[in-house]
Amino acid sequence: MSSPAGPTRTKVVLAIDFGGTKIAVGCAATDGRIFDFRRIPTHADQGAQQAVDRALAVAADMASQATACNGWQMAAAGAVSPGVVLTERVLLAPNVPGWQDLALPGLVSRALPGLPVATGNDVQAAALAELRWGQLRHVRNGLYVNVGTGLAAAMVIDGQLVAGANGAAGEIGYARLSAGHGETATLEDVIGGRSLARRAAQAAGRPLTTGEAFASRDSEVMAVVDGAISELGRHLANFATLLDPERIVIGGGLMNDADRILPTLQRCLNRIVPFPPDLVPGAFVADAALRGAAALASDVIDGVDFAYPPAGPHAGGGQPRS
Repeated sequence: MSSPAGPTRTKVVLAIDFGGTKIAVGCAATDGRIFDFRRIPTHADQGAQQAVDRALAVAADMASQATACNGWQMAAAGAVSPGVVLTERVLLAPNVPGWQDLALPGLVSRALPGLPVATGNDVQAAALAELRWGQLRHVRNGLYVNVGTGLAAAMVIDGQLVAGANGAAGEIGYARLSAGHGETATLEDVIGGRSLARRAAQAAGRPLTTGEAFASRDSEVMAVVDGAISELGRHLANFATLLDPERIVIGGGLMNDADRILPTLQRCLNRIVPFPPDLVPGAFVADAALRGAAALASDVIDGVDFAYPPAGPHAGGGQPRS
């Protein structure tokens, strides 16, 4: 998808958002506006390498087209992924088999020779886009929560995005549930898109997508969906009690059903949190991580180092979900 109103005689950046269900690639201005955009399925069941290879082929073609056909000056690239992106591997990214074994920064750099490359976590990047251009702009203390294939959050403290000691701040999908859900059940097992669809399908006795689960009028499916939203609401209230944010921004693929999700979350916040924060949908629900990748690339041009991930003990660890 190309826009005839793209930038002229100016620097642009290439942005890549590697997701568990889909991968997005775009050309963007340094202010986050996206001028050319392509999306391909991840095909997670076929493993990590094929997904990266296909995405980087699209990225290289897009970069070439941007220069040859549009006359844009491609200045840098940003790539974001679930988990903690290290030089030789990716920690805490279980949704695509083999993703943990990828040396993602090097793969991107080799596919885009001559371009400086920035890499980072997709939800942290999405929060950066909201902080720079969206619903977290001018917010001093806030929380961004992405509800999609997986579940994760990002914190803004004193106007700054917080990566954490290991680059893993906000990995709320790992939060354990009460014993009634099973000894190892996590919050992502309840509200993550794939898990939610699987449990809804079991209740319905037939295959269902996440969208079909939200649209279903089957009482048992509705109970699964409503229970998942309520569970997220209780955890969100606990996070808000700890952080005391002024605003919580919700993004991600499940926000296609925001009218169903947000009222329940708001009731939980109002009931539990001493000082309930504002609760709003993200400004960039469909492409926040892609815009965040563009922001990381733009920072490379400007010489800004977000220092992601920070130096710390994570280089030797990172526990998988059990």
